[in-house]
Amino acid sequence: MTVTFPLTGEPLALDLLNTETAEGDLVADPAALADWLAGQAGRLTPLDAVGAAEVAAVQAVREAARAALEAARRGERPPDGALRALNAALAAAPAHRMLAWTEEGGTVAAAHRGAGPARRLAAELAEAAAELLTDPRVGQVRACEAHDCVLLFLPAHPRRRWCVASVCGNRARVARYYARHKGDKD
Repeated sequence: MTVTFPLTGEPLALDLLNTETAEGDLVADPAALADWLAGQAGRLTPLDAVGAAEVAAVQAVREAARAALEAARRGERPPDGALRALNAALAAAPAHRMLAWTEEGGTVAAAHRGAGPARRLAAELAEAAAELLTDPRVGQVRACEAHDCVLLFLPAHPRRRWCVASVCGNRARVARYYARHKGDKD
């Protein structure tokens, strides 16, 4: 069964955080994590297989990134434990550049991490969290204003209020309409 992820295309760290929704954990098992990774194709190093170790690694980075981001959004110091966890993930699979010649006739210098799949995946996600936490726009990260939504997004427009306007925005507009016209039918 393929899981539909409610919001993708945000910075990778936010896509990771948005795998934990009001309905539950969307990467709680290897199959669900494999689906999410397939949706992130081109943003992460592909894995040959996804198992319990990869799920645990992703959930640990997500938990640390969430704690750090919540503090950073408020302009506060992230919890030491969250920073330690993210730094441990980065240190467990340090990156170095590897030069390669492409078929198109150009040289690329791709990041390479010499670690097992779970550690490599955790390090890549911790790197994405570090990029978001050090981005000057980190204070602009918003939570969706829909009462039943917990997704985060980085608005391209300062007036954006919902993660997905056609979903959460429509629900909010419909609820306001019905609240205003509730007494009209009596």
